[in-house]
Amino acid sequence: MKIVMAIIKPFKLDEVRDALTGIGVHGMTVTEVKGYGRQKGHTEIYRGAEYAVSFLPKIKIEVAVAADEVDRTIDAICAAAKTGQIGDGKIFVLAIDAAVRIRTGETDAAAL
Repeated sequence: MKIVMAIIKPFKLDEVRDALTGIGVHGMTVTEVKGYGRQKGHTEIYRGAEYAVSFLPKIKIEVAVAADEVDRTIDAICAAAKTGQIGDGKIFVLAIDAAVRIRTGETDAAAL
């Protein structure tokens, strides 16, 4: 089992959710986060004053999948989240040692 964690642009969330549902991946955790990478933020003008925005709004999606579904999940996220512009995001894959569904007590793959 793996956790696929993706940091994407906020307006791409619905497209990514639809893509994951389309390949049979159900259930995700979504968090609003802020950060920067190579972009290093940008400057904006608000009411005539220029100010620097160091941290840009992003969405972090976490999906738990079976190990054999990781590549399909990554491909679906990439296809749905890609704009071709800087700041499209990153995907990280982490191992899961154990999973338990609280309601039923199911463990590991059955809990997903």
